[in-house]
Amino acid sequence: MQLGTRWATGSEPPASVPAALRPAIAEVESRGMNGHWTLTWLEGRAIAELDAGWEVLQTASGDIVARPFED
Repeated sequence: MQLGTRWATGSEPPASVPAALRPAIAEVESRGMNGHWTLTWLEGRAIAELDAGWEVLQTASGDIVARPFED
């Protein structure tokens, strides 16, 4: 895993956040979620985790998924 960066909800994601994740991040934030995002990389794929309990990730097939954290 490679650590990326952090940013607050409602602010512009850093340039290191892949363009493919940005619409899903905006969708999660539009639900009224607040907190901070953390961008990490696992097996070369970006994962943005919101400390309010959501994640936005790109699957191995290239699909973008936004979902609550899994237990």
